[in-house]
Amino acid sequence: MNLTISGHHLEVTPALRSYVTGKLDRITRHFDQVVDVKVLLTVEKQKEKEKRQRAECNIHVKGNDLFAESAHQDLYAAVDELMDKLDRQVVRHKTKLTEHHHEATKRMV
Repeated sequence: MNLTISGHHLEVTPALRSYVTGKLDRITRHFDQVVDVKVLLTVEKQKEKEKRQRAECNIHVKGNDLFAESAHQDLYAAVDELMDKLDRQVVRHKTKLTEHHHEATKRMV
């Protein structure tokens, strides 16, 4: 799994990096065929203080690309919301993969 964590208008500290990788373990626990993960953490430079910390994530899994984003006053809370959204998407993708591959019924001759 390729993991890229980048920051826009902020420096990605080792504590923040370890927090994001710890949260990503939850996604890989549900679905192990994750190929590529790109996380973008942003601090928006606007005057209003509400929801200026954003977290975005692109995940390339076998057969699909998943995207989610969240915004919050606290960057750690934005990462938590982001991982909740991605977790739901990965579980939904996994159930779609397993539901459509039913074994064909055998004909009785």
